[in-house]
Amino acid sequence: MALTGPPLVAEPPVPPVASPGARLLAVLALAPVLRLAVVRHAVPPGRATRTGCGACGAPIGLARPWPALGPAARCGRCRARVGPPPGAVEFAVAAALGTLLLVGPPVVVLAATAWWLGWAIPLVFVDAAVHRLPDRLTWPAAAGTWLLLGTAGLAGAGPGPWLRATVAGVVLALLFATSTLLLGRRGFGLGDAKLALGVGVLLGWYGWTVPVAGLVLALLLSGLVGVALLATRRVGWRSHLPFGPFLVLGTLATLLTTPLP
Repeated sequence: MALTGPPLVAEPPVPPVASPGARLLAVLALAPVLRLAVVRHAVPPGRATRTGCGACGAPIGLARPWPALGPAARCGRCRARVGPPPGAVEFAVAAALGTLLLVGPPVVVLAATAWWLGWAIPLVFVDAAVHRLPDRLTWPAAAGTWLLLGTAGLAGAGPGPWLRATVAGVVLALLFATSTLLLGRRGFGLGDAKLALGVGVLLGWYGWTVPVAGLVLALLLSGLVGVALLATRRVGWRSHLPFGPFLVLGTLATLLTTPLP
Protein backbone atom coordinates (compact mmCIF):
# COMPACT_ATOMS: atom_id res chain seq x y z
CA MET A 1 0.00 0.00 0.00
CA ALA A 2 1.35 3.38 -0.94
CA LEU A 3 1.82 5.82 1.86
CA THR A 4 0.14 9.13 1.34
CA GLY A 5 0.65 12.27 3.35
CA PRO A 6 -1.21 15.55 3.59
CA PRO A 7 -1.35 17.47 0.35
CA LEU A 8 1.41 19.95 -0.11
CA VAL A 9 0.23 23.54 0.05
CA ALA A 10 2.35 26.10 -1.69
CA GLU A 11 3.43 28.86 0.65
CA PRO A 12 2.57 32.37 -0.48
CA PRO A 13 5.56 34.26 -1.81
CA VAL A 14 7.21 36.57 0.67
CA PRO A 15 7.05 40.15 -0.58
CA PRO A 16 10.49 41.70 -1.05
CA VAL A 17 11.54 44.10 1.68
CA ALA A 18 13.16 47.30 0.59
CA SER A 19 16.67 47.76 1.89
CA PRO A 20 17.49 50.78 4.07
CA GLY A 21 19.42 52.24 1.16
CA ALA A 22 16.40 51.94 -1.13
CA ARG A 23 14.19 53.61 1.47
CA LEU A 24 16.67 56.44 1.80
CA LEU A 25 16.71 56.94 -1.97
CA ALA A 26 12.91 56.93 -2.03
CA VAL A 27 12.78 59.65 0.60
CA LEU A 28 15.50 61.69 -1.08
CA ALA A 29 13.41 61.56 -4.26
CA LEU A 30 11.14 64.06 -2.51
CA ALA A 31 13.99 66.58 -2.38
CA PRO A 32 13.21 68.07 -5.84
CA VAL A 33 9.62 68.73 -4.74
CA LEU A 34 10.81 70.51 -1.60
CA ARG A 35 13.48 72.42 -3.53
CA LEU A 36 10.79 73.56 -5.97
CA ALA A 37 8.71 74.85 -3.04
CA VAL A 38 11.70 76.84 -1.82
CA VAL A 39 12.46 78.30 -5.24
CA ARG A 40 8.83 79.28 -5.79
CA HIS A 41 8.27 80.93 -2.41
CA ALA A 42 11.67 82.47 -1.60
CA VAL A 43 10.61 85.88 -2.90
CA PRO A 44 10.16 89.19 -1.04
CA PRO A 45 6.71 89.88 0.48
CA GLY A 46 4.18 91.15 -2.03
CA ARG A 47 5.80 89.53 -5.07
CA ALA A 48 4.40 86.67 -7.09
CA THR A 49 5.92 83.23 -6.68
CA ARG A 50 8.96 82.57 -8.84
CA THR A 51 8.40 80.39 -11.91
CA GLY A 52 11.66 80.77 -13.82
CA CYS A 53 15.41 81.13 -13.57
CA GLY A 54 16.43 84.57 -12.39
CA ALA A 55 19.30 84.72 -14.90
CA CYS A 56 17.75 83.48 -18.17
CA GLY A 57 14.05 83.12 -17.40
CA ALA A 58 13.92 79.40 -18.19
CA PRO A 59 10.83 77.82 -16.59
CA ILE A 60 11.48 75.82 -13.45
CA GLY A 61 9.33 72.81 -12.67
CA LEU A 62 9.43 69.12 -11.91
CA ALA A 63 9.57 68.25 -15.60
CA ARG A 64 12.07 70.71 -17.10
CA PRO A 65 14.73 71.78 -16.48
CA TRP A 66 15.35 68.97 -13.99
CA PRO A 67 18.96 70.00 -13.04
CA ALA A 68 17.62 73.16 -11.44
CA LEU A 69 15.87 70.98 -8.87
CA GLY A 70 18.64 68.45 -8.42
CA PRO A 71 21.44 68.46 -5.84
CA ALA A 72 23.61 70.69 -8.08
CA ALA A 73 20.94 73.44 -8.02
CA ARG A 74 21.82 74.67 -11.49
CA CYS A 75 19.54 75.95 -14.25
CA GLY A 76 19.29 73.46 -17.11
CA ARG A 77 19.73 76.21 -19.70
CA CYS A 78 22.31 78.71 -18.41
CA ARG A 79 23.75 76.73 -15.45
CA ALA A 80 23.14 79.62 -13.05
CA ARG A 81 22.59 78.83 -9.36
CA VAL A 82 18.91 78.37 -8.54
CA GLY A 83 17.52 78.18 -5.03
CA PRO A 84 19.29 76.84 -1.92
CA PRO A 85 22.98 75.82 -1.98
CA PRO A 86 23.84 72.51 -3.69
CA GLY A 87 22.97 69.52 -1.55
CA ALA A 88 21.40 71.60 1.23
CA VAL A 89 17.82 70.39 0.72
CA GLU A 90 18.96 66.81 0.29
CA PHE A 91 20.91 67.01 3.57
CA ALA A 92 17.83 68.43 5.33
CA VAL A 93 15.66 65.60 3.99
CA ALA A 94 18.20 63.01 5.17
CA ALA A 95 18.31 64.66 8.62
CA ALA A 96 14.50 64.59 8.79
CA LEU A 97 14.52 60.90 7.88
CA GLY A 98 17.07 60.24 10.61
CA THR A 99 14.85 62.04 13.11
CA LEU A 100 11.86 59.90 12.15
CA LEU A 101 13.89 56.71 12.49
CA LEU A 102 15.26 57.70 15.90
CA VAL A 103 11.97 58.96 17.35
CA GLY A 104 9.98 56.01 16.02
CA PRO A 105 6.43 56.92 17.16
CA PRO A 106 3.37 54.82 16.21
CA VAL A 107 2.50 54.73 12.52
CA VAL A 108 -0.14 57.48 12.45
CA VAL A 109 1.91 59.77 14.72
CA LEU A 110 4.90 59.03 12.50
CA ALA A 111 2.83 60.12 9.50
CA ALA A 112 1.88 63.36 11.29
CA THR A 113 5.53 64.06 12.11
CA ALA A 114 6.61 63.29 8.53
CA TRP A 115 3.86 65.57 7.20
CA TRP A 116 5.01 68.46 9.39
CA LEU A 117 8.65 67.95 8.43
CA GLY A 118 7.72 67.93 4.74
CA TRP A 119 6.46 71.50 5.08
CA ALA A 120 8.98 72.64 7.68
CA ILE A 121 12.01 71.96 5.48
CA PRO A 122 11.08 74.46 2.74
CA LEU A 123 9.93 76.92 5.41
CA VAL A 124 13.43 76.90 6.93
CA PHE A 125 15.08 77.77 3.62
CA VAL A 126 12.48 80.39 2.65
CA ASP A 127 12.69 82.16 6.01
CA ALA A 128 16.48 82.10 5.95
CA ALA A 129 16.52 83.59 2.44
CA VAL A 130 13.83 86.29 2.57
CA HIS A 131 12.62 86.45 6.19
CA ARG A 132 9.07 85.30 5.51
CA LEU A 133 6.96 82.23 6.24
CA PRO A 134 4.31 81.93 3.50
CA ASP A 135 0.74 80.99 4.41
CA ARG A 136 0.78 78.41 1.61
CA LEU A 137 3.29 76.43 3.64
CA THR A 138 2.47 77.20 7.29
CA TRP A 139 -1.27 76.53 7.17
CA PRO A 140 -1.06 73.10 5.48
CA ALA A 141 1.70 72.11 7.92
CA ALA A 142 -0.46 72.88 10.94
CA ALA A 143 -3.77 71.61 9.53
CA GLY A 144 -2.41 68.31 8.24
CA THR A 145 -0.56 67.60 11.48
CA TRP A 146 -3.68 68.33 13.51
CA LEU A 147 -5.87 66.08 11.34
CA LEU A 148 -3.41 63.19 11.33
CA LEU A 149 -3.01 63.35 15.10
CA GLY A 150 -6.81 63.38 15.37
CA THR A 151 -6.77 60.17 13.34
CA ALA A 152 -4.23 58.76 15.78
CA GLY A 153 -6.62 59.58 18.61
CA LEU A 154 -9.45 57.74 16.85
CA ALA A 155 -7.14 54.80 16.13
CA GLY A 156 -6.62 54.08 19.82
CA ALA A 157 -4.69 56.85 21.52
CA GLY A 158 -7.91 58.45 22.74
CA PRO A 159 -9.06 62.07 22.66
CA GLY A 160 -6.80 63.26 25.50
CA PRO A 161 -3.51 63.67 23.61
CA TRP A 162 -5.29 65.24 20.62
CA LEU A 163 -7.14 67.78 22.74
CA ARG A 164 -3.92 68.63 24.56
CA ALA A 165 -2.14 69.05 21.21
CA THR A 166 -4.93 71.36 20.01
CA VAL A 167 -4.74 73.57 23.10
CA ALA A 168 -0.93 73.63 23.03
CA GLY A 169 -0.91 74.70 19.38
CA VAL A 170 -3.42 77.50 19.91
CA VAL A 171 -1.65 78.78 23.04
CA LEU A 172 1.77 78.80 21.38
CA ALA A 173 0.41 80.56 18.30
CA LEU A 174 -1.33 83.19 20.46
CA LEU A 175 1.88 83.76 22.40
CA PHE A 176 3.75 84.57 19.19
CA ALA A 177 0.91 86.67 17.80
CA THR A 178 0.69 88.67 21.04
CA SER A 179 4.39 89.51 20.83
CA THR A 180 3.76 90.82 17.32
CA LEU A 181 0.91 93.05 18.48
CA LEU A 182 2.81 94.38 21.50
CA LEU A 183 6.32 94.72 20.09
CA GLY A 184 5.74 95.21 16.38
CA ARG A 185 8.87 94.59 14.31
CA ARG A 186 10.85 93.86 17.47
CA GLY A 187 8.64 90.85 18.21
CA PHE A 188 7.92 87.68 16.30
CA GLY A 189 6.14 87.87 12.96
CA LEU A 190 2.70 86.50 12.21
CA GLY A 191 4.38 83.88 10.05
CA ASP A 192 6.21 82.68 13.15
CA ALA A 193 2.85 82.44 14.94
CA LYS A 194 1.42 80.24 12.17
CA LEU A 195 4.50 78.03 12.21
CA ALA A 196 4.24 77.85 16.02
CA LEU A 197 0.67 76.58 15.64
CA GLY A 198 1.91 73.41 13.96
CA VAL A 199 4.85 73.11 16.36
CA GLY A 200 2.55 73.34 19.37
CA VAL A 201 0.20 70.73 17.95
CA LEU A 202 3.02 68.30 17.19
CA LEU A 203 4.85 68.68 20.50
CA GLY A 204 1.69 69.04 22.56
CA TRP A 205 0.73 65.50 21.60
CA TYR A 206 3.49 64.25 23.91
CA GLY A 207 2.76 66.39 26.96
CA TRP A 208 2.19 69.90 28.31
CA THR A 209 5.84 70.63 29.00
CA VAL A 210 7.18 69.40 25.64
CA PRO A 211 6.14 72.53 23.65
CA VAL A 212 7.73 74.68 26.37
CA ALA A 213 10.96 72.72 26.01
CA GLY A 214 10.86 73.19 22.24
CA LEU A 215 10.37 76.94 22.56
CA VAL A 216 13.17 77.25 25.13
CA LEU A 217 15.56 75.31 22.90
CA ALA A 218 14.64 77.49 19.92
CA LEU A 219 15.29 80.66 21.92
CA LEU A 220 18.61 79.32 23.19
CA LEU A 221 19.72 78.36 19.68
CA SER A 222 18.77 81.76 18.26
CA GLY A 223 20.53 83.51 21.14
CA LEU A 224 23.74 81.54 20.69
CA VAL A 225 23.79 82.15 16.94
CA GLY A 226 23.02 85.83 17.46
CA VAL A 227 25.88 86.25 19.93
CA ALA A 228 28.25 84.41 17.58
CA LEU A 229 27.27 86.64 14.64
CA LEU A 230 27.70 89.77 16.77
CA ALA A 231 31.10 88.61 17.99
CA THR A 232 32.26 88.05 14.42
CA ARG A 233 30.66 91.35 13.32
CA ARG A 234 28.58 89.69 10.65
CA VAL A 235 25.44 91.40 11.95
CA GLY A 236 24.73 94.56 13.91
CA TRP A 237 22.72 95.10 17.07
CA ARG A 238 19.68 96.15 15.04
CA SER A 239 19.77 93.14 12.75
CA HIS A 240 16.82 90.79 12.83
CA LEU A 241 17.41 87.05 12.57
CA PRO A 242 14.68 84.85 11.09
CA PHE A 243 13.24 82.74 13.91
CA GLY A 244 11.60 80.04 11.78
CA PRO A 245 14.75 77.93 11.32
CA PHE A 246 15.46 78.00 15.05
CA LEU A 247 11.88 77.00 15.86
CA VAL A 248 12.14 74.02 13.52
CA LEU A 249 15.54 73.03 14.92
CA GLY A 250 14.26 73.40 18.48
CA THR A 251 11.33 71.13 17.63
CA LEU A 252 13.62 68.47 16.18
CA ALA A 253 15.97 68.69 19.17
CA THR A 254 13.02 68.29 21.50
CA LEU A 255 11.76 65.22 19.65
CA LEU A 256 15.21 63.68 19.86
CA THR A 257 16.06 64.52 23.48
CA THR A 258 12.72 64.28 25.30
CA PRO A 259 11.66 60.81 26.52
CA LEU A 260 8.52 60.21 24.48
CA PRO A 261 5.87 57.58 25.26
